[in-house]
This record gives sequence, C-alpha cells and structure tokens, in this order.
Amino acid sequence: MLHKFCCKLLSSRQILTNFCKPHKRIGRLKCRPHRTCQKALVSAIHSMRRRIQSHNCEVRFMTRDNPLLKPCRTRRGLFIQCFPKGHQTLRALGVDHVELEAQDRGALDYVIRARVEAGVRRLYEVAEPGCPPVRRFEPEAPVKDRLRRTRLYLPGNNPDLMLNAGLFGADCVILDLEDSVAPAEKDAARALVRNTLLSVDFGSTERIVRINPLSTGYGRSDIEMIVPALPDCILIPKCDGAKDVKDVEGIVAAIEKQNGIETEILLMPLVETAKGVLNAYEIGAASDRVVALCFGAEDFTADVGVERTKEGRESFIARCMLVLGAKAAGVGAIDTVYSDVQDTDGLVESTREAMAIGFEGKGVIHPAQIGPIHQVFTPTPERIEYAQKVVAAIEQARAAGSGVATIKSKMIDAPIEKRARRILRLAAALGLLEKDTEE
Repeated sequence: MLHKFCCKLLSSRQILTNFCKPHKRIGRLKCRPHRTCQKALVSAIHSMRRRIQSHNCEVRFMTRDNPLLKPCRTRRGLFIQCFPKGHQTLRALGVDHVELEAQDRGALDYVIRARVEAGVRRLYEVAEPGCPPVRRFEPEAPVKDRLRRTRLYLPGNNPDLMLNAGLFGADCVILDLEDSVAPAEKDAARALVRNTLLSVDFGSTERIVRINPLSTGYGRSDIEMIVPALPDCILIPKCDGAKDVKDVEGIVAAIEKQNGIETEILLMPLVETAKGVLNAYEIGAASDRVVALCFGAEDFTADVGVERTKEGRESFIARCMLVLGAKAAGVGAIDTVYSDVQDTDGLVESTREAMAIGFEGKGVIHPAQIGPIHQVFTPTPERIEYAQKVVAAIEQARAAGSGVATIKSKMIDAPIEKRARRILRLAAALGLLEKDTEE
C-alpha cells in the first residue's frame, strides 16, 4: 500500500507522534485508509534544523474535492494548515487520487517533495526527471585545481546535516549515497540529495556526491538522478581499475549531453582494495575529469585481511603507492578518514604523516576534525618566507644567465623551486599573501 511506503519514507529519525493524538508518543505511526473512499492516508513527522528559528506545525495534504483547513492551534501550540507543495508534487508525478496528511516540525519544502516522490516511485513508474524543485541558485563551474584539504562525509538521508554543511568550513562535502545509507533507503536518499543540490547553497564548498558502485544496481540510478542537479564532482567507490572510471564517465557524459550541460562534472576515484592500489596510476590517468585519488582504509584493510590501527602501519605502503600513482598521473592524493573523533592529537599526528608522504588532504567524519587538519596543511609563516626567498633567488640567478641559485651556501635547483612555488600557491589560495607573489 502506498501509505505504508510513504510512512516509512516520511518518518523522522526522532520519535513519531500520532496525528490524532499529538500529546501521546508512540513507537510506530498508524495509517488507515479513508473510510469513505479508497484513498491512501499517510501520516508522518518531519524534523529538520533550519538556519533560523521556525514555527513547528502540523500540515495536512487534502485532495482537491475536500475543503481546505484553516489554521488553528492545538493543545501543544502547533499550527494546522494546508500545504500545497504536497499536492503539487503528487500532481506532477501523475498521482491524483491520494490524500496525504503529514505532521511537520519544521521540514523544508524540498525535503517533503523528496520524501513524497520517493514513496510514489516505489509503487509507480515515474516519468523522468520526476519532480525536482526549481533551482534556487546557479552554481559556479567545477574547478579541477583547488583546495581539498578536508572532505566532510554527510549521510545522504540526513537533511538537517546537509542543510548547514556549507557553514562547517570544509573544503569539500560528500553527500553520501553508499555506505551511510541502508539498501532499503537508497531511493529515498537519492531523491533527497538531488533536491538538496538544487535547493541548498553550499557557498564556496565543493559539492561531491558518493554514488554506489555500478555493479550494485544502484549506481546507474544514482548518476541518472544526480547529474542533472549539477554536483561539482562524483566520488566513485570501490575503484579497482581504469574501466571503473571510464564506465562512470561514459554515463555522466551521455546525461550531460542529453540535458545540455556545458560544464564537465569532475570525478574522484576512491581506491579501497589491493587491486585498486596496484592500479593507482591507470585509475588516475583514466580520464581528464579525474581530480584526485582517495584512499579508503576500512575497506582496504578488510580486503587484505588485517585489522585497522590508529597508527596505520598496515596501510602505510599502500598509501605511499597510491600517492606515487596519483602524482605520476598528475592528479591529487587524499588520505583516508581518522575514525576516532575524540582523539585530536592522534588526528594531528596522522595528518602530519599524510602530508609528509604526499597527501594533500584527508577525509573527515565530524566537523570538529576540520580545524586541526586545516592547521596542519596551512604553511607556516617561516615556510612561506623561505619559499619567497627561494623564488627570488632562482629568478635572480636566471636573470644573470644561471639555472642554479644559492641561499646561505645551500644550492637551490629546479626541484626546490617547484616545491617553493607550490607552497606559495597554497598560501595565496588561503589568502596568506598576495596572489601575484607566487607568479
């Protein structure tokens, strides 16, 4: 029955409350067919944190032949009002004979649209693109060479976290459709992530969506729904070889052409197996869309049959190999997450090690990890000053007809110059010096 599916999709992670008895808490929401007609009745709670304080309200979606409800107060100070977005979503999906009744605690329109659409898709064949909301803003074109010190993972079925994701300060956010979403909720999370991309302004934060592998049956559906919403980048999990990248690229390119999308969506392979590590170079070189290779320690240690430790000794060689493959392919390298959120000292030490072996960023599972990681990857004033001296010395030497310079009896050649200019580019990107200083 439709009402059973929607009930599950629309329910909040918080306690459910019976619509008829808002003062009584129950563990399971009850939905009954309408007594006078064979219409589905759906009741659910939406709970979502807003950027600003909002009124909680109970919302009823009535069919067109029923009178509209006038706003009134209940015993708990809640408002009852007609919510037209439910009707619009149902009509757009071709579902007319449904009565939808919902309890709301501050859910935004695009969340309700996603929940209703997911429920309808479970029972009916929906003409694409379904019922996406109108885009609220035009995102900037994806940038291949940019800061990716932190990538914050956010569950794709958690709207309250995604709403404020741009405020956390991470360089990138990953709206996850894979590991953090149960198989039974994949379709609901997919619609929610699409609507989030169309409705939420993430500011300067790069918007990445981790799809499911194409081999699962969910992956292609993820791509078909997400690409028209214009994410900046797609994170490809379980990437074992160049074919995994090329298969995703082919689907993405076809959808871009079909929808008249002129900018290319970027790709970020996630290497999580021994085979993937051995094929790191060919994965990084598989497409011009690839911006970085990422390492996934949890799946990697499971693949090789060892326990993961905080020190990471069991994956050190693999991480070094991934960095070498990424650098050889001319793309970035991003380290795995540090799973102990409470251990800041361990996080800092792990980040320093990652930077020392060539990684340019780390995965993040909690906003509290963002600051310490950024601090490690931010060049110190002493490093910036020395890099400026290196560049000035080498340019002075070239002007004199020499390719080698010296600073305090230490020879400065091309490799040292390259490292110095990389530090200055990073400092300029962080606003630590004028941009033209590193030119």
